[in-house]
Amino acid sequence: MATRTLRPVSAAAVQIAKRTTPAFTCRTSAAFARQQQQQRQFSLNPFAGPQTLVATRTLPYPGKAIYDVISDVSNYSKFLPYVQSSTVTKTSQPASNGKTYPEEAKLVIGFNGDVSESFTSRVYCVPETIVEAVSGQTDTGLGEEEIAHHSARSTNREDDPSRKDTVLTHLATKWLLKPYPYKPPPASAIHPDTTHNNHHETSDLPSEEKCDVTLSVEFAFANPMYAALSSAAAPTVAEKMIDAFEKRVRMVMEGPAHAETDRKGLESVIKSK
Repeated sequence: MATRTLRPVSAAAVQIAKRTTPAFTCRTSAAFARQQQQQRQFSLNPFAGPQTLVATRTLPYPGKAIYDVISDVSNYSKFLPYVQSSTVTKTSQPASNGKTYPEEAKLVIGFNGDVSESFTSRVYCVPETIVEAVSGQTDTGLGEEEIAHHSARSTNREDDPSRKDTVLTHLATKWLLKPYPYKPPPASAIHPDTTHNNHHETSDLPSEEKCDVTLSVEFAFANPMYAALSSAAAPTVAEKMIDAFEKRVRMVMEGPAHAETDRKGLESVIKSK
């Protein structure tokens, strides 16, 4: 399957970097270079099989807080674009941490009341690390030990609503979280003093918890026309999706006032164009 990589040298990536750098990038040169390597990929030929898209962000919040938002499927309709309703229809047995997680969920996706489609997905949660949702004949790639708290998925379409036919023949969504410990640089790294040797100076500031978040989506439409149309729209929808999660985490961690500031800032940008 042919794949194009959108790298930061493109005009679009420069605009994304300008928009995200104040909140999510590190100040040291090494961390900045690492942020520059983040990328989004999508398949170019919708007729060659499932289309794929991958987006990665480094967020300045603990992984647990981010995971709580991603695994909170019942509240997706409150902050995710195009999600009109989200209902958890089954929950797992308690995991090793004693918590239960969504196991099956029904989402209604649409642009208005006249154009919408409902999907039932099988959900698998590996506490504080992975949230995976699959539909159609797609099966999880996770190991049995990782998802022992989830029940076995039926192979019968009549017994498992997540296997029933929809406009999509294949759908797999996976969130992967990895801790990214971050130590702020010393003042000399930001304002070098050429009269002293500061190469071994360390910062007195405490370490910060950050987290690498990767979203991968793989999907295939039953109708070739839908597949062709989605090849152009998918990157935009996916970017809106991951942006919505970022704002939701920020609101949970920093309060509703920050979310309101983001909304007003977005509105002012739209009006100025």
